[in-house]
Order: sequence, then C-alpha cells, then structure tokens
Amino acid sequence: MDSGDEATVASLLERTTFPDPSRPVTCAVSGGPDSLALLVLACASGRDVTAVHVDHGLREGSAGEADVVAEAARRFGAAFRSVSVEVGDGPNLEARAREARYAVLPTDVCTGHTADDRAETMILNLLRGAGPAGLGALRPGVRHPILALRRAETVALCDRLGLRPVTDPSNADPRHRRNRVRREVLPLLADVAGRDVVPVLARQGDLFAELDEDLVAAAVDVDPTDATALRTVSRAVARTAVRLWLIESGVGDGHPPDSGAVQRVLDVAAGDVRATEVAGGWRVARTAGRLRLEPPAQPA
Repeated sequence: MDSGDEATVASLLERTTFPDPSRPVTCAVSGGPDSLALLVLACASGRDVTAVHVDHGLREGSAGEADVVAEAARRFGAAFRSVSVEVGDGPNLEARAREARYAVLPTDVCTGHTADDRAETMILNLLRGAGPAGLGALRPGVRHPILALRRAETVALCDRLGLRPVTDPSNADPRHRRNRVRREVLPLLADVAGRDVVPVLARQGDLFAELDEDLVAAAVDVDPTDATALRTVSRAVARTAVRLWLIESGVGDGHPPDSGAVQRVLDVAAGDVRATEVAGGWRVARTAGRLRLEPPAQPA
C-alpha cells in the first residue's frame, strides 16, 4: 500500500474494536466489501489473522468466490481456509444459511457487520416484536470489530485498494425481508426524517443494550418458575427473567422469544390462564404456583 492507502486504513482502524493484539483472530470473509474490509483492517492491526470462506452452494459458481478471498488473504498476509456446507433452497433460506455458516465457524469469529447492518437488524427485530435485547442486538465488541463503520466506507476502501468484491445476487432478492428494509424502509425513514437515520438507530441500539444489561443483572436473581416471584418484581425484570429462562431451555431453536410469548408466560404466572403455548410447540403451565416447561409432543 502507498502512503495514502496506509493513511486511509489507519483512520478506519482507529474506529475498530479488534481483540487484544496478542490474540489471533478468525474473520468470516464472504468476499463482499464489508468482509474484505474486515480482513484488510484485521491484517493491518498486526494480528495473526485467518480468513474463512463458507460456501453455501446456493448458486452456480459460488465455489469460485473462495478464490477472491484466498487472493485477498495472500495479499494482506492472512491464513486462509474454505468450508462447504449444504443449504437447500426453500423456506427461511436466509436463517438456515446463517445457522449452517455459524455451525462451522469458531464461536469467537469476527464478522464484517457495519452500522448499516445494525440499523437493519434493529428494524427487523422491532417488526418481530423484540424487546431491549433484540433492539440492542449487534453490539460493539470483538465479535463485530467494524460495527462503527458504514457500508459506504467499506466499499470505498475496497475501491481504493483495487479489491473487486463478490456480488451476491441474493442481496437484491425481495424475498428476504432484510433486503426490503435496506432498499425500501431505511431510505423512506431517511426521507421522512430529513437526515441519515443509521447513526440515530445505532445510538438507540446502544441505549437498549445498556438497558438490557441492567435488566439481566436484576433478573438473574429471580426464579422464573416461581409465579409469586414473577409477580413481585417489576414487570420489566419479570419479562427479562422469563426471556432468559426460555432461551436457556432451548425454546425456539436458538431464536429469542418475542414479546408476545413472554407476555403469555406472565399471564400464566398471574393466574389469568393455566397454560399457554410459547413457540415451536413448547408450552408453559402452572401448578401450585410453579411454572413448568412442557416440550413439544413427539409424533406417534
């Protein structure tokens, strides 16, 4: 890199949250501009970096995209490996692809999520009925080291360094709700507000994340199976205790319960109903002031 390139990289690097320099990092690199920028900045930080490309096999020629990542890793001094997973076309494609991808990546993998991704996630979780935890999702930290950067900045960095990112046609597919939020909802909100709403949503995300941390700290001392305990703490703490209980019990296949499911459990605790379904066939019932989880009925 010439001095101008180095100055650009250095200015972006100041806004990242990579882990301690002594720790090696693994970066999930699809070949898009965000993940390529992640790779460049991770390498520029002086860390021992491994780039991992996951091929979902969802479109013709997708295996060749690994070559783009491999070349970038070689150029910037990172190790490289490619992993293939099978994700058949069908319902919930985006979610199933994400689950398959993370199943083969280390738990501390760094991803190339940006502030724009965070704004999109916040809106999607709001539409799903999420509470503070969902609205504060994609939090800054070592897992999301370039979360303070904008998508336009990652594209500009790739252009400056002569990188040619992979173009994923699925990013324009309106079947995926995130694409509609990106292409329709956020531009409309910006037009209505008369300003760029991504920084606003990012700041709100920080506030929700702080609120969720305080609620979790209070909720860990509450027994979520004790109906009386749930009725005697504040409603916000009770909701958090129930949410944590459902997540830890595996309700919803790893997806956090929505606010409606949590409210139904609180209705059981209050004695308004004896039992309720929460998600995926799981039920919560009350007997003698105690709540219990009942797993989905097994087919005969």
